[in-house]
Amino acid sequence: MRLKTKDKVLVLSGKDKGKRAEILKRVDDEHFIVAKVNVVKRHQKPKQNEQGGIVEKESPMHQSKLMLVCGKCDSATSPKAQILKDGTKARVCRNCNEMID
Repeated sequence: MRLKTKDKVLVLSGKDKGKRAEILKRVDDEHFIVAKVNVVKRHQKPKQNEQGGIVEKESPMHQSKLMLVCGKCDSATSPKAQILKDGTKARVCRNCNEMID
């Protein structure tokens, strides 16, 4: 519930500390692939339709190293969950009290 794909996040620790990027994919419950963050080099063998060589790709990051960035106030925040009148949950920014989704 805390983070979803296409959310803007701030990296809290690691070699890319302080960068803001977008979540591309959810790997499992706690790990996410973030665009242009935590980039590693992998040696890849050539395949039938692909060229081999050293390939750079994003490695998964744990959610504890990421913090959601509010689209309204443009600050990093830990969102709180609020139950709406129709019974659904929504994420709310703790700084500006606006709904994030």
